[in-house]
Amino acid sequence: MSIFNPFSKPQPKQTPLTAKEQQWAQTLSAGTVSVKDIIAPPAIEVDFDFLKVGSTYYRTLFVVGYPRYVQANWLAPLINFEHTLEISMYTYPVEAKGVLDDLRRKITEMEATIATDIQHGRLIDPAVQAALEDAHMLQEELVKGAERFFQFALYVTIPADSIEELNTITKQVESTLGSLLLVPKHATLQQEDAFKTTLPQGTDHIYITRNMDTTSLATTFPFISSSLTSNTGVMYGINEHNGSLVIFDRFSQENANSVIFAKSGAGKSYLVKLEALRSLMFGTEVIVIDPEEEYKNLCEAIGGEYISFSFSSPAKINPFDLSGIYEEGENELGLKILSLHGLLKVIMGELTPAEDAILDRALVATYKAKGITPDPATQQNEPPLMEDLYKALLGMEDPGAKGLADRLERFVKGSLLGIFNQQSNIDIKNTFTVFSIKDLEDELRPIAMFLILDFIWTRVKNDIRKRLLVVDEAWYMLQYPDSATFMYSIAKRARKYYLGLTTITQDVEDFLNTDYGKAIVTNSSIQILLKQSPAAIDQVADVFYLSEGEKHLLLAADIGEGIFFAGPNHVAIRVIASQDEHYLVTTNPEEVMEMQKKAEETEQQFQQQPASPTGGPASPTGGPPQNPQTQ
Repeated sequence: MSIFNPFSKPQPKQTPLTAKEQQWAQTLSAGTVSVKDIIAPPAIEVDFDFLKVGSTYYRTLFVVGYPRYVQANWLAPLINFEHTLEISMYTYPVEAKGVLDDLRRKITEMEATIATDIQHGRLIDPAVQAALEDAHMLQEELVKGAERFFQFALYVTIPADSIEELNTITKQVESTLGSLLLVPKHATLQQEDAFKTTLPQGTDHIYITRNMDTTSLATTFPFISSSLTSNTGVMYGINEHNGSLVIFDRFSQENANSVIFAKSGAGKSYLVKLEALRSLMFGTEVIVIDPEEEYKNLCEAIGGEYISFSFSSPAKINPFDLSGIYEEGENELGLKILSLHGLLKVIMGELTPAEDAILDRALVATYKAKGITPDPATQQNEPPLMEDLYKALLGMEDPGAKGLADRLERFVKGSLLGIFNQQSNIDIKNTFTVFSIKDLEDELRPIAMFLILDFIWTRVKNDIRKRLLVVDEAWYMLQYPDSATFMYSIAKRARKYYLGLTTITQDVEDFLNTDYGKAIVTNSSIQILLKQSPAAIDQVADVFYLSEGEKHLLLAADIGEGIFFAGPNHVAIRVIASQDEHYLVTTNPEEVMEMQKKAEETEQQFQQQPASPTGGPASPTGGPPQNPQTQ
């Protein structure tokens, strides 16, 4: 082709090799190793019922019988078999005209058989009757062009390390195929050709097929099991459909929020603690609001900060704190006053429009008395306290202000003095921080949760970093419209501040009966449903569009089992943990007591050991003390 390229250089003519040169080339090639020699096994042994390639045994089965009715994903037990299998499916299109001619002949034969039985007074064979009905239906669909005709072949090759293992796995595969109403056969005396058939070459060497129409063939499509395995993220558990790992990065979604619904004892806290523990390994800061002291052991074990929020606790939070940051287009003081309106409505109860206006003027005056205005430069001043608002209300001439002050009095002078009326002395610096409200009465928990959430939200806006905020028993926040509104606003804006909100509740009905509860679910990219109660399952099914099978799965689920929703995908999940993780996150009373007992016994044994020559206790193993830096 060089004649078409004016810039090409003339190629020198190649002279043929002489006889001596050819002999030298043959000698050199005989002493080299080809690619085939490199990849070929050391030996192949062909038996009548198995094949041995190197040290691995293989046996191939083919399917000769199929069920009459099938549904989508009916081959899933075979596709997801627990042992490695090599499965090959071959599909051959067939001309419709030839099929119609064969069908017409078969229909005539079956009709003649039935007519003969009737003529002689014999019972009609049900199998012939069913086959005739199927043939008529297929004939009609083929004539219309709604269906096409194919021949389908299914082969399964089983690898094993020994002949005993091969026989065992073969029986298990045959049992699985039998449960699907498939009839398998060994490729006796054809193992070599059958083995080649399942190699990735696309060549069917034994050609054992079954007729199928388009609809039936479509149900054999193997790649339909849902998977949620990504390259980054946290492992949540095992996909119960195919045994794959459920690994997901919640921060890769449009928002990083999640909701977890389950009945008591279904494993909600266990799952959340596992996620928190694993997220810490990837540099995510975790903050938890803990109503029942379920996170204390984990917090202490990993060196976190556990803040008990109660009357006697030294930890205090001032609800009037400002973030101290300025964002263009936002009025930080106005947003804080709006948040305080919500908190004070939870404290005081329902307010009339007139009372709401009075409260607004009092809040503005309270901040102004401390020199704080919408000007960001003034917002570094020391914020006011609840007592300052109380005094501002008393100093107002409006008669409605006295009533508001009376409702606030018990938090300033009465039985609840001090809990919400001191400057904040908490600084979230630990990567794992837990706020406990267990020691508060039920009526104070919504107030405390609102206050803590507002405090955390203020800090989150002030210092943006990758965080998880876990709100356990979130239904407390949905008891009041204003606290529910605040919770929803965090869910909507969390993504902006690199925050993932995790909402947990066992009171599913109470949560979903509110508009804000449903809105929080909608604004959560991850939804996890564990075991549900019969009373709540219908409502859960309506909200999450569950099928009947998924409803039954949630009703019959064991601890730690459920459905994991992530965007448009969802899988059945089983939460798993390593032994060390389990000891850290379990809340089973028996296991917790047993671990505490073992820890005390170990401590006593360690203290009773004789002192080492260096003055410290001897090593628990009896050997010399080890340097912790070298362990």
